[in-house]
Amino acid sequence: MPLVSMKEMLIKAKAESYAVGQFNINNLEWTQAILQAAEEEKSPVILGVSEGAGKYMGGFIAVVKMVEGLMESYKTTVPVAIHLDHGSSFDKCKEAIDAGFTSVMIDASHHPFEENIETTKSVVEYAHAKGVSVEAELGTVGGEEDGVIGGIMYANPQECQALVEATRIDCLAPALGSVHGPYKGEPNLGFTEMEEISTLTDVPLVLHGGTGIPTKDIQRSISLGTAKINVNTENQIAATKVIREFLDGDKKTYDPRKYLGPAREAIKATVIGKMREFGSSGKA
Repeated sequence: MPLVSMKEMLIKAKAESYAVGQFNINNLEWTQAILQAAEEEKSPVILGVSEGAGKYMGGFIAVVKMVEGLMESYKTTVPVAIHLDHGSSFDKCKEAIDAGFTSVMIDASHHPFEENIETTKSVVEYAHAKGVSVEAELGTVGGEEDGVIGGIMYANPQECQALVEATRIDCLAPALGSVHGPYKGEPNLGFTEMEEISTLTDVPLVLHGGTGIPTKDIQRSISLGTAKINVNTENQIAATKVIREFLDGDKKTYDPRKYLGPAREAIKATVIGKMREFGSSGKA
């Protein structure tokens, strides 16, 4: 099955009250694990690629070819989107689209509101002409992920409505108290604002920083229009734990497959758990 945009999968998820997971990929093993989990669970899936991870893996073209090659080898039948996470500019989004990405996020949330609209409009115009879906952000997600650092700043519901109406984005990531990386204490999400934004915009909402959010809060977010939930840190922690334990207990092994294989299985198990929690299992 060829790569698809995430537009239709998110419209379906919102209508049927579940969320599709975006799981960031960092290398071959991450990609294998997530694709295998999606096929086993019969779940749609979004492969997130940050600019830093894309560079690490050899560039956007290399990432697309790797994903397409694995999907062909695995005979993948579920919908898979490859999505630029936190695209920093129109040029980076264009580069990803031209390389074969089927979805992009333009994150101009740190710019003045009018500039955010203009940049996002430019990305949408280029992307939609090629059948590529677009996500945008308002407010600031806290924490740090791949060099993207922010303190929490809630999205303004009226600005969310104005952004969606002006740009025709396919989904919106309003910052409402989630953070990238591990939480220090209990997450405190703005559900009142989430409900208002969902009503005003009528587009699928995106929850960044999905690691560590309690299931009850995940379920409530989904009930309020969240149709995409991003997870990265939890997979990184699971993989690193397995690798560290293996190498601590075995000082002689030097074949990387011996410890990367178990790490891949840990990622796969984590992703399967998230797909079941988000309700996307069996929805492909």
